[in-house]
Amino acid sequence: MLTELHGKGGQVCEPARLQQLRCPLLIRSSSEDVITGELVQVMRTINPRWWLAEFLNTAVGADRFPVQVYRGLRIEPWINHVPYPKELLPWSEGSTQVDVEISWENPPTTVFIEAKYQAELSWKTSNSGTSRTYPGDQLIRNIRVGLHHCGYFRGNQLFEWGPRDLAVIVLSPFAKHSLVHRYRSVPTLQKSIPRSELLVGLPRTPFVGEIGYTEIRAIFRNKSRFVTRAERVVVEALDRYLQIKKRMA
Repeated sequence: MLTELHGKGGQVCEPARLQQLRCPLLIRSSSEDVITGELVQVMRTINPRWWLAEFLNTAVGADRFPVQVYRGLRIEPWINHVPYPKELLPWSEGSTQVDVEISWENPPTTVFIEAKYQAELSWKTSNSGTSRTYPGDQLIRNIRVGLHHCGYFRGNQLFEWGPRDLAVIVLSPFAKHSLVHRYRSVPTLQKSIPRSELLVGLPRTPFVGEIGYTEIRAIFRNKSRFVTRAERVVVEALDRYLQIKKRMA
């Protein structure tokens, strides 16, 4: 972020900037992982009471998450989940990496964030192209994995307990993804998940959403008067950075 804001880290050569020459991922201005890493650092730095509920409610388009003290809060980038169970899927699928995973325990809640930058959500993932019955796009894969991880399938728990609340959010510069609109429909979602008859319900709806850079900037900027001076510096840097990245998208 500092390199792109101030040019203090030097410049990437023109072929690398145009992606004609391979270079380390973390110095590509088009890398969504760089933006994800910067955003996670800000999320970890700022008190969650000032941003987390509004972030999630804006993404799902409903007043679903209250402002509270978040017990056991974790904000982790690039979490790998084990391969989806073969008995629940007509094709073999490898492990799934979630770009950002947020969780807390009062009540037990997990949030999956899929971060995109210059690329759209993929309509196919590994091996999913062989299925004509069920979609295999990037978003439904995250939703399936999230539902399984949070205990919404019968038989995937050693002991009986209530499933965790779940939200699946797409983060991108402009937040205009047709797949998000599709899977906000509960009947469409259920038809898109193999063995959906094994679901023990769904999270409170809506639980699929999206958020853009303009909304993120507004959330942090509007709360900047409540944070410490050091936190305000971080918020202002993120605000400028996301503004630059949106123009480049």
